[in-house]
Amino acid sequence: MKNISKNLAILSFLSVGSLVFAQNTKVSPEAKNPDSKALIVKTDHQELEAKKKAAEEKAKLPKPYDAKADAEKDIENLVAKAKKEKKNIMIQAGGNWCIWCLRFNQYVQTTPELKKLVDDNYLYYHLNYSPDNKNEKVFTKYGNPGDQFGYPVFIVLDQNGKMIHVQKSDVLEEGKGYSLEKVKEFFKTWTKKS
Repeated sequence: MKNISKNLAILSFLSVGSLVFAQNTKVSPEAKNPDSKALIVKTDHQELEAKKKAAEEKAKLPKPYDAKADAEKDIENLVAKAKKEKKNIMIQAGGNWCIWCLRFNQYVQTTPELKKLVDDNYLYYHLNYSPDNKNEKVFTKYGNPGDQFGYPVFIVLDQNGKMIHVQKSDVLEEGKGYSLEKVKEFFKTWTKKS
């Protein structure tokens, strides 16, 4: 009986002590929901994994942007050529740092239907925007569409070099890539009208 009384006294003390401790202790949201830390760690891990996969993908894709190019001169030359060939000019503005820019280029180059549509109807130019060369003068001439729409952004010029359309790229996307029908329609819409 003595042991039972002693044990009850200890239990009572522990219960009161736990209650006082619990009342004076702030419980973090993570402690209330132990799964939340796991979720944060899992989310961070997923984000790191996604960045790693994107970097691996980017490393494999062709890099069509040239930071050393004289874009102003290149576009002047394209306008002269466009007049002779009676084609419009498609400028894809972006940079080799931009995975969506590289994906679009790869998509067009590896989709025969799109490649033929572009080759038959446009002179195509990759206008670089990067820390090495922001091509500020050229971008200013076209209203700095990257500031408004992000990259890639498309600037369509007629055969005389007049800007006739600016296209943001997100409307051409579908899922984790680009829509064949949307891209095809975009290219068809801005071909030179006879």
